[in-house]
Amino acid sequence: MTGGYTAIPSPEVDAAVGGAIAGIGAAVDAMRIPHVEGIVLGGGYGRGEGGVLRRAGRDDAPSNDLDFYVVADDSSSPADIAAIGAALEPLAGEWTRRLGVDADFSPAKTYWRMKHDEARLMIQELIRGYRDVAGKPGAELFAGLERRAPEETPMAEAVRLLMNRGAGLLLAKQNGRGADFVSRNINKAVLGAGDSRLIARHAYAWRLSERAVRLGDPLYAAAAAWKAMPQDAPVCSWESARDVWLAAEAEIRAALRDSPDGRRHPYHAARWIVRRRTFGPAATFGMDPSLRVMLQIGGALRNGSPFTGAMARDWRVFN
Repeated sequence: MTGGYTAIPSPEVDAAVGGAIAGIGAAVDAMRIPHVEGIVLGGGYGRGEGGVLRRAGRDDAPSNDLDFYVVADDSSSPADIAAIGAALEPLAGEWTRRLGVDADFSPAKTYWRMKHDEARLMIQELIRGYRDVAGKPGAELFAGLERRAPEETPMAEAVRLLMNRGAGLLLAKQNGRGADFVSRNINKAVLGAGDSRLIARHAYAWRLSERAVRLGDPLYAAAAAWKAMPQDAPVCSWESARDVWLAAEAEIRAALRDSPDGRRHPYHAARWIVRRRTFGPAATFGMDPSLRVMLQIGGALRNGSPFTGAMARDWRVFN
């Protein structure tokens, strides 16, 4: 992709993001980290949909994280992957301080891992919107990954999306969270609920602007505008975002009743037992682990329950 990094024009943010790409690229090339094939910038800025923090009398600044994706060679062991993360950690800290937002490096993925996860929303969005940073260009790193139609996005992705956005809402409700954290998670919940509904309806689109048109929901459109240029006030109340999330959860649960993704299976049960060392709630035993966690989160949102330590562990493991 070429052109600006943001959803609304901002030469200052373009300069800041472009400077980060150039600086990080030069640093990574000089470091010659073993097993690193290449690094690209993905996420909102990689797709040209990044946010702009605009305040009177001040230069525009990036408003959301810069998401850097690291590709490792297929010979990489878990120890090699960990070493890559450790090598990049100081660079992430340096650019987080310079930009005022998080510069995040994903845990490195091999091509084999990306191919295995090819149907996932994260991979499909990445291969459609990225900027080269270091090493091999994305065109080479992602060669052979199939570009799938957005309408074919699996229901499991709607579940995973709702799980994560529901967790964000519960975290936003806890004491000690700043206003910015709360506003951002309210906004993410509204967008995530709408996106999950589009996935369930086989109507998802890669561009946020097109999803807003397809969904036709004024609150979703307002959340998309807020994401492009965040304001001090949240797009809606926490309670309204919770209700939007719960309505989306009800639609997803209804869609799953007639979908293979909603069926219980011994493989799902084994995954939960192996990774959590527990059977978990009996009522959801044998369901896909992400679905089990989503249902836990939904129960907490409906009942006003806290985000417990056990629930947080389940979420982290199957996120």
